[in-house]
Amino acid sequence: METIKLSPTKGTAKSRHDSYQAFKCDGRQYCSQMTSREEAVFFTRNCPNTKMDGDGDGIPCENDSRF
Repeated sequence: METIKLSPTKGTAKSRHDSYQAFKCDGRQYCSQMTSREEAVFFTRNCPNTKMDGDGDGIPCENDSRF
């Protein structure tokens, strides 16, 4: 029996790292300034002085109903 290996097709699902490339630290600090939870996670992990994880559990904007 022959084994065939398939390569992933270009342009398939983005990795988490790829999507982070779209975000950059620009001074925003609050959930109200974010457009997605993924953006809030990026900011809390990579940018200084954010104020999005009040209880310190690593999950930003937990009470923001938009996400």
